This record gives sequence, C-alpha cells and structure tokens, in this order.
Amino acid sequence: MTMVASTNVTPLRRQNVLAVASGKGGVGKTFFSITLSHALASLGRRTLLFDGDLGLANVDIQLGLMPKRDIGQVVDGLYTMEGATTRFPEGGFDILAGRSGSGNLANLAPPRLGQLRNDLMDMARVYDWVVIDLGAGVDRTVRAFSGPAGATLVVTTDEPTSITDAYAFLKLAWQSNPGADLRIVVNMAQTRAEGEKTYETLLAACRRFLKKEPPLAGIVRRDLKVRDAIKTQTPLLLRSPSADAAQDVEAIAQRIIQGQ
Repeated sequence: MTMVASTNVTPLRRQNVLAVASGKGGVGKTFFSITLSHALASLGRRTLLFDGDLGLANVDIQLGLMPKRDIGQVVDGLYTMEGATTRFPEGGFDILAGRSGSGNLANLAPPRLGQLRNDLMDMARVYDWVVIDLGAGVDRTVRAFSGPAGATLVVTTDEPTSITDAYAFLKLAWQSNPGADLRIVVNMAQTRAEGEKTYETLLAACRRFLKKEPPLAGIVRRDLKVRDAIKTQTPLLLRSPSADAAQDVEAIAQRIIQGQ
C-alpha cells in the first residue's frame, strides 16, 4: 500500500493540532478523542473537537447530541467551519460534528478535501488546541487531516491485530512524512505494567524494521465506567470523573500541555 501525496498545498504544521488515529476500529479512539478534548478544556484551554471520520462520524452519537449543523453542510457550502461549530457547554469545548452514516463525505474530490483541511488549519489559530478524531486506517481523508497536525496520537490495545495495524499505520505515515510526530497511546490496558508491555512490543517492531522510536504518550487503563459513560452518552469526566481511565486521560492532557 503506497501513500500518495496530495496535489494541494498543505499548510504549515500546526503544533496545537492533535490528530487521533488508529490502525483499526474498536480500540476506543473516539472515546479517547472526546475525553482528551474535555480534559484539555478542563485545564482552561480553548478546545475544538473535529469529527474527522468523514465516512462514519460518531462523536455526536457518543455525546448524545443532535447538532443542527455539521461538516456535511460545510461541504454543501451552506456554512463556514466556524458557522457549523457547536458549543458543548457541559464539557466546555466546541465540536465540529460529522454527518453520521453519510459515507459519501469520505469520497470527496481531492481539491475539496484539501480545502477542508486548510480551512480547519486556519480555524486552529483561534483555539489553544484542536483535536481531530480521524477515521480508522490510512485512507486519503486520514492522510489529509493528519499531515499538518503537530502530533498524531496512535491508539492501540494489547490485541495482536491492533498492534499489527498500529504498526502498519506508523509505517505508512512515516513513509509519507518521515518527520511526522507520531506517539503511542495504549488504551484498555489491564494495568499500567501491561500497557507498558504492549508499548514495548510495538516499539521493538518500530526499532527493528523502521529504525524509529515513537514515544509513549500515555496508558489508559481498562475501566468498566467507560462503557457506562458511552452507554449513557455522557462524557466520562462528567459521569465518573474519578475513574481510572478518566485520570489516565487527564494525565496525558497534562503532559501534552507541558510539552512532554
């Protein structure tokens, strides 16, 4: 699989933009994106969460929202990105929702996709942090929005297929951009020690075959309260702020702000 560069001019990398990616679905990427955005906002940072999964958007579903405006209306020319942004007062951050179930957005023409990317990077100027919840895999929409991000957080679990797919994402992302800032988040770890083992497994493969060493952004422990929060469509930091997983994501947010 070869990554093809876009013909559009990519804006300079925005250091305040965090792309959240995964090699496969089912690793808790959207949960992590929502909780990270909430944690950054709770630390007093003006934060925007952009649902960048243009084919299977679900940030609004996990939050129980029915936004009147979404990225589909931006694509249709009805609103600017700023005009389509929805405030999520309970979490203290803004959301640019996708259009759930509208797979046609994943097939946007390259020029239009490039324009959306550039508009988002311009919009990032007025925020302290922008978190992009990318689709799973490495399709062209993922490449378009992860390319100019300051850092990409690659979410994996201890499942062998998840580790393998995370490695594939890292390999392809570095082939496209050797200087990309790619970091690992181990989600649903039984313990911190088990999470470190998962990271070491992935790190060893990167060292051996890619000659790269992606740093560990953090470990999020497996927590039944996460499932409860998703089921009730309530952010974890509101539903169970003292949960292990909540504390773990807050620690990751702290390190990001501190530039670690």
